[in-house]
Amino acid sequence: MDSYRHDEFANALSHKIIGAAIEVHKELGPGLLESAYQACLARELQLRDIIFREQAPLPVVYKDLKLDCGYRMDFVVGDSVILEIKSIDAVTDVNEAQCLTYLRFSGKHLCLLLNFNTLLMKDGIHRYVRDFND
Repeated sequence: MDSYRHDEFANALSHKIIGAAIEVHKELGPGLLESAYQACLARELQLRDIIFREQAPLPVVYKDLKLDCGYRMDFVVGDSVILEIKSIDAVTDVNEAQCLTYLRFSGKHLCLLLNFNTLLMKDGIHRYVRDFND
């Protein structure tokens, strides 16, 4: 798939993911554990026939050697979009760095960090795009 079509696919998929996250947040509200949101989002993605993998392994690449250090991405959706689920007071630079590192190590183009600990889900959606020029 060429780069433009891949970007288009990932963007369309991200809209579906965000719709699912909004539905979960609407049903549950803020204040629960991350694991509850992850389980409910997995169910919502299933109900919407969206293909995903949970706890997808992410090897650390060091000097061209892939090392299994136990890192896991919360979700990989459609083999294109990484989802990181949080239930925290505020997204920090470290959370952003985690998403950018996951993008670099996975070779994926788009990561959505979804923080469910907000009054409105739209305020908890953070989008990170990998710059393939770096």
